[in-house]
Amino acid sequence: MDGFEAKFPQNPALKTRKIVLGGQICLRILAIATALAATWVMLTSKQSKEIIGITFYARYSYSSNMKFFAFANAVACAFSVLSLLFVLFLCRPGLSSANYFYLFLHDLFMMSLVLAGCAAATAEGYIGRYGNGHAGWSPICDHFGKFCNKMTSSVILSYLCLCFLLMLTILSASKSRQVQVFN
Repeated sequence: MDGFEAKFPQNPALKTRKIVLGGQICLRILAIATALAATWVMLTSKQSKEIIGITFYARYSYSSNMKFFAFANAVACAFSVLSLLFVLFLCRPGLSSANYFYLFLHDLFMMSLVLAGCAAATAEGYIGRYGNGHAGWSPICDHFGKFCNKMTSSVILSYLCLCFLLMLTILSASKSRQVQVFN
């Protein structure tokens, strides 16, 4: 047993703290970038098409699901910027490790919000692409291909943001596990 510990020495606490902090910062920047990109792509997605002399428009604002999706990504982006600033203050020595519990709650809430937005946009996108014959809804993506492709890109970016927020939630949960609630 002594030989095993000698071959693999324990990682010093300061080095581990720096790795976790670097991971937090990197993942938060990626979450901010993907949420911002998903919001921007959704807000700029629009297309018009003339069919039999009548002009039809496709915009994200015509659907409450897509408005919620854009809003959820914008809120996640803004609050992730605030959490990035909070994490940067965590690197100062002497701060309580209970702050990771607050980060865990924040990351869990942001992940849940983005997940709800992704679910709403995915359901709406499925109806837009394939329609619903039972309800009499025709697919629109065969007429508004550019709009549907931008929506799909935005949803993919948002799912990437969701993955980054999931990793942040797991990282924050593992660090907050070490917090002593009762002294």
